[in-house]
Amino acid sequence: MAIFGFGQMIQILKKNPKKIVFTEGTDSRILEAASRLLASNFLHPILVGDEDAIFDASEECGFNIRGAEVIDPRKFDQMDEMVEMYCELRKKKGVTPEQAREILGQANIFGTMLVKMGLADALLGGATYSTADTVRPALQLIKTKPGNSIVSSVFILIRSRATGDNEVLAMADCAINIRPTEDELVEIAIEAAECAKIFGVDPKIGFLSYSTFGSGEGEDVDKMRNAAVKTRLKAPDLAVEGELQFDAAVSPRVARTKCPESELAGHINTFIFPDISAGNIGYKIAQRLGGFEAYGPILLGLNAPVNDLSRGCNASEVYSMAIITAALA
Repeated sequence: MAIFGFGQMIQILKKNPKKIVFTEGTDSRILEAASRLLASNFLHPILVGDEDAIFDASEECGFNIRGAEVIDPRKFDQMDEMVEMYCELRKKKGVTPEQAREILGQANIFGTMLVKMGLADALLGGATYSTADTVRPALQLIKTKPGNSIVSSVFILIRSRATGDNEVLAMADCAINIRPTEDELVEIAIEAAECAKIFGVDPKIGFLSYSTFGSGEGEDVDKMRNAAVKTRLKAPDLAVEGELQFDAAVSPRVARTKCPESELAGHINTFIFPDISAGNIGYKIAQRLGGFEAYGPILLGLNAPVNDLSRGCNASEVYSMAIITAALA
């Protein structure tokens, strides 16, 4: 468990402000979050879209976005340079400059290229379009970090305690990889642990299963056990246990019964699920029944921070995810 508040991230960003692209510049939730960020002066929003439409929308909603940078792809003064870079990045697909110019009229792709060109530090999108429309351009243009083969995701779960501090957990992968392999689980675990550290978590990783230390059998049990072993070998500085049932992972009393030889069992705070179904269900149970606030999906493994919003998000969630995304930069 860990103590965490957004105040720590904000203080970090104040020392080194970042630029973040919002690809849906006329959306009222984006405009409200952008107005809050502008008032705070630690994160500079870039809004993609028609300038008149964006400012008309902000006035209609009553949000002050004066000082925001608005970039219209149709009027972008570095479009020739962007087209050339895009063609180079997509040369295997045989994209022509004419095709590139048309493609770059799409806000999600244009915004991703702003990050690729170093004109912005991070991107947040998906308030009105699918996760795939956020992830696909990031994979094609920003690409995965050296040594990474996949993009994955983590949810950060935060719950207030009576003592006044916060309980923070990390859960992965709940949104991207449908049925990860052993080696992909290793990558997911290491990336999730690194992200958890940003939130003040000292990661104690548990590979979850319906079995604890061989109490059950099956391919999925073997997969989680083997992934835990491989993670220890690849990242010996990380605390890793598995395979574990969820009760043995979080309850010291249950852990003493099921796996008394384990020092980590009962104290896991970074949970690695065997597949997307388990992960998605798990974090939503924690959110809806456990009283946790869920932040994510936070995308992992890319060369620059790109994150996806839920289409059901509110302005407060946009604001929080903007801070998280910028902090990853």
